[in-house]
Amino acid sequence: MKKTNAARILDRLKIDYRLTEFSVDEQDLSARNAAEKLKIPPEQVFKTLVARGNKTGVVVVSIPGSAELDLKAMAKMSGNKKVELVPLKEIQQLTGYLRGAVSPLGMKVNYSCYVDQSAFNYSYIFINAGARGIQIRITPSDLVNLIGAVTGKLII
Repeated sequence: MKKTNAARILDRLKIDYRLTEFSVDEQDLSARNAAEKLKIPPEQVFKTLVARGNKTGVVVVSIPGSAELDLKAMAKMSGNKKVELVPLKEIQQLTGYLRGAVSPLGMKVNYSCYVDQSAFNYSYIFINAGARGIQIRITPSDLVNLIGAVTGKLII
């Protein structure tokens, strides 16, 4: 399995993690599909979304794969009046990652990051490693500390 930039960051900082690989379905790049293939609950696979606030600009948020982002809660938590998901065509330009491979680690720019508080319901969660078909198993506290994330209720 190839090491991604996200994994190299974790190695450099000596943060405990595990890479898990699964076969990619180009027609379904969802976190739910990843969870199904990994045989873990979709609530434990956190998808990373990129949004834009009317005051702060781009923000990054990680929420359970089974959930929907509460845009009003995201706006309030990030100090915006309004937040919208960025169009898919902008994802790679903003993050350096392809759609379906966005990791909160190792983006081109260090955006403000947010993680749904439900991550702490688990001893570890899975996040994208920065390549389709590779997930990082990491403790929620290590992820939050590493990316300097704000946590709170962000899902509907």
